[in-house]
Amino acid sequence: MSPLRLIDGRLRWVLVFWLFVLSAVAYLDRVNVSIAAHSIQTAHQLSNVQLGWVFSAFVAGYALFQAPGGRLADRFGPRLVIGLGVVWWSVFTTLTALVPAGAAFPLAMLIAVRFLLGAGEAVIYPAANRMVANWIPSAERGLANGVIFAGVGVGAGITPPLITYVLLEWGWQWSFCVCALIGLAACLVWSLLARDTPADHPWMGARELAHIQGGITAPVTGPRVPAKNWRAIAGDRNLLVITGSYFTVGYAAYIFYTWFFSYLTRVRGLDMKSSAAYSMLPFLAMAICSPLGGWISDRVASRHGKRAGRCGVAAFGLGVGSLFLAAATQVASPQMACLVLAGGAGTMCLAQSAYWAVTADVAGRAAGAASGIVNMGAQVGGVLTASLTPWIADHFGWTASFAVAAALCTLGALAWFAVDPYASLDGSAEMD
Repeated sequence: MSPLRLIDGRLRWVLVFWLFVLSAVAYLDRVNVSIAAHSIQTAHQLSNVQLGWVFSAFVAGYALFQAPGGRLADRFGPRLVIGLGVVWWSVFTTLTALVPAGAAFPLAMLIAVRFLLGAGEAVIYPAANRMVANWIPSAERGLANGVIFAGVGVGAGITPPLITYVLLEWGWQWSFCVCALIGLAACLVWSLLARDTPADHPWMGARELAHIQGGITAPVTGPRVPAKNWRAIAGDRNLLVITGSYFTVGYAAYIFYTWFFSYLTRVRGLDMKSSAAYSMLPFLAMAICSPLGGWISDRVASRHGKRAGRCGVAAFGLGVGSLFLAAATQVASPQMACLVLAGGAGTMCLAQSAYWAVTADVAGRAAGAASGIVNMGAQVGGVLTASLTPWIADHFGWTASFAVAAALCTLGALAWFAVDPYASLDGSAEMD
């Protein structure tokens, strides 16, 4: 049977799967620095606070270029923007390893490289949601986004053992080079496989095209309008509430991406190999719960409406996740604490797809730009937690660090009750 026969009627899911792969690569390239953190500190003589600045530099670049990255995807198409973004971040991943140990200003150089790496990675999820808006019927967007964000858990989950192995065998610099090569290989496949719209793809069948077009509730193409309509998007009440809620998710999630490995080794007393193994658990939970939450969201929405399927599932996930985060610090066993924290990370990710599905539904032709603004909220939370978490831990203990994250997630859950998933931006809000 030919490959085209195998994907007949499923082409949209093939593209979703490859967005999952690129999502995993993106998180491989951002979490690797947390595994190599001690080696980088030793090589460049950095304090914990200075290392926090390096972590924050990535998230700052990532946050600032979310909305511009989404706008580029709206204007030039997600295929090109994602491809160029992967090449960009692969280059700066390599440059992280090439900052010389004896440089006069190693901290400044690392901050600059990580900031530019973040700027390149910023395009991936807004552009991916632009692709979802173009390719995926509204009723399937929960699962599609859940699959894409399962890449977050898979990428972050395979990072500890992979980077630890390469680091111990060949040194921490090579761990960054390996990540860059994986990214370039994934980018090559993407450039061959993807097209911006279903109608443009030579492998698209008539039945699948009709299914896609019949299930898209908002237009995805049309005439361009002046850039002043940024105000219509940035000022939309629904998007502002979703952005605020996603800020709380970003704050909690970035504890796992930046400080969790160090927490296990320095606070819980696990050795490096044990930490690599146990630090996989939260990310594996994310990988399982992201598509599960998307599937549940789609099923509940189809039976009880989007308010229950999108808003209700998201509020439940964040609310339960906050309880796990608060409880973890009260567990004496480091192994059991990892399991509880994994429960928190996983249940939070039950909410993940709702943010992106509702944003795509609300924004329509401006899905890329709107997704960038929403995701910027999460990254601002990440900037804050990368530097604030060690400060809170130093002054008040790690219990306080996780308690702050839990409290914010509770607020994020409550915010979903103010979201109207049936609202939509006026067509004039489309970005040029």
